[in-house]
Amino acid sequence: MCGIVGYIGSQNSQEILLEGLKKLEYRGYDSAGIAVFTSQGLEISKAKGRIANLEAQLNDAPLRGSAGIGHTRWATHGRPSDVNSHPHTDDTQKFSVVHNGIIENYIALKEELIAAGHVFVSETDTEVISHLIADLYDGDIVVAVQKAVKRLTGAFALGVLTEFEPDKLVAVRLASPLIIGVGEGENFIGSDIPAILEYTRDVYILQDGEMAILTREGVELRTLEGNYISRELFHVDWDIVTAEKAGYAHFMLKEIHEQPKAYRDTMGSRIDAAGGKIIFNELKLTPEQIHKIDRVHIVACGTAYHAGLIGKNAIERLARIPVEIDVASEYRYRSPIITPQTLVIVVSQSGETADTLAALREAKRCGATVLAITNVVGSTVAREADDCIITWAGPEIAVASTKAYSSQLIAFYLFSLYLAQVKKTQSSEYITEVITALRALPEQVETILGQFEQIKNFAEEISTHSDLFFIGRGMDYAVAQEGSLKLKEISYIHSEAYAAGELKHGTLALIEEGVPVIALATQEDLFEKTVSNIKEVKARGANVLGISAEDEHEMIKSVDQHFAIPKTLGLLTPALSVIPLQLLAYYASLALGNDVDKPRNLAKSVTVE
Repeated sequence: MCGIVGYIGSQNSQEILLEGLKKLEYRGYDSAGIAVFTSQGLEISKAKGRIANLEAQLNDAPLRGSAGIGHTRWATHGRPSDVNSHPHTDDTQKFSVVHNGIIENYIALKEELIAAGHVFVSETDTEVISHLIADLYDGDIVVAVQKAVKRLTGAFALGVLTEFEPDKLVAVRLASPLIIGVGEGENFIGSDIPAILEYTRDVYILQDGEMAILTREGVELRTLEGNYISRELFHVDWDIVTAEKAGYAHFMLKEIHEQPKAYRDTMGSRIDAAGGKIIFNELKLTPEQIHKIDRVHIVACGTAYHAGLIGKNAIERLARIPVEIDVASEYRYRSPIITPQTLVIVVSQSGETADTLAALREAKRCGATVLAITNVVGSTVAREADDCIITWAGPEIAVASTKAYSSQLIAFYLFSLYLAQVKKTQSSEYITEVITALRALPEQVETILGQFEQIKNFAEEISTHSDLFFIGRGMDYAVAQEGSLKLKEISYIHSEAYAAGELKHGTLALIEEGVPVIALATQEDLFEKTVSNIKEVKARGANVLGISAEDEHEMIKSVDQHFAIPKTLGLLTPALSVIPLQLLAYYASLALGNDVDKPRNLAKSVTVE
């Protein structure tokens, strides 16, 4: 949830820490702070609000030193405030900690430490860690951290400094992401690669139960028990420029416009040169295993869950395997029926989503094969799953997901076709037809993006309303749910998505004069029924934006405004119809003057339950 960065070297650490935090602000942005070893000892500066507030504070009172840690926060324990901001210290202010995650047993530890004479100043669980390490310190910070971690329950990543050993920076990972950057005479820690990419491309990706001891001269990797670890460096070959706005007003708009590329990259070499066959060389799943699959469970959160709704439809239609889909936070608590013949597909943009990871581990415990769909190479989900499909959407910085979602759709389509190909549930001719239509999607998305003014005008209209509705049937209903979530996330307008056929079962009571309704009707077999539902809301005064194919004249006559998407197979329309809904959310938020990339109360990567 939060962002961690750390540095030890010969440069002034303040600037490096601030720049790293700016790259991690998508992970949390309600407060920020840094701790630096200066000539006066360990000094801390922290501030409520965005990193710009901290930066202004440091301009007035800089911290000069060549080792430090920094943090940008998304609140879990204690409201956003200066005192609740990280880094946290002990009573003596000789120990400093930054932390991402949750300490579940912090209350019991806090009571124990208070009884021993420690005085706490914040409402956070993190402050317990700094006091605990100080209490356990006996001349070796590495040993003290190891002892402290053994007493902590929860999921966390830590960066730890002590004034007693100013030439060491200790990092720990337990179920929360952390990477180590290796440079020449300088080393780094970060919650994500962009935080340090400006300074080094060589990294170690810490795994659960591992720690790193950083000095200016090098990095040691150890288990929490103290055993040394040997591991090859991972060289990052993508460019930091891909994480910049490239001239767009916001990251979200940039990422919406990057979707044609994300589609092409995710398809990549997974379609053979002739265009008639799906190839998944990266999968270990054998044809024999595929034939034994008798059910599929799709597990995800939020936007990834909505991608899973499309995935369920695609797998059932193409591969004829029954599919269940669950919100990850509910999955393991309902005692799902999992057998060795169950394929569990977990979907996570970051590959670090706590609830999705918990579901993955439960599925593996029950003997299922787990396939991950994620955008992050080397993430926990990617490593722990039996198989992994990387979506290749590239870095997604805006909190509201766009290209990561749509590339998940492409991954589901490809995998569904692959299952059908192996199981021979569809003819080779039909598979070729679907592949041909898939390959046409990037250009069709570009056509939609070129018509943004039409969506922008409607978005400005709806920005004056406090409530609206999305309706659709079948796959359109799945897309409607994503469109509604996107609008709520960044515009803060209350919206609901309904299966259009359910209107008569209660929802029509909410339709009154002028209420905006966004109606999707892209499914040929459900088109006439959806138009009938549109007429029901129109009869009660709704202002309807209809989204359908270009030549649907009956739709055009039935709505107040119409947005046409290019024609494609009904199965693939979600990859097109979601684009105008993303634009709608973006321009509505813009019209309301909101911070599009950093919506209130939300963070990009949800790494706690």
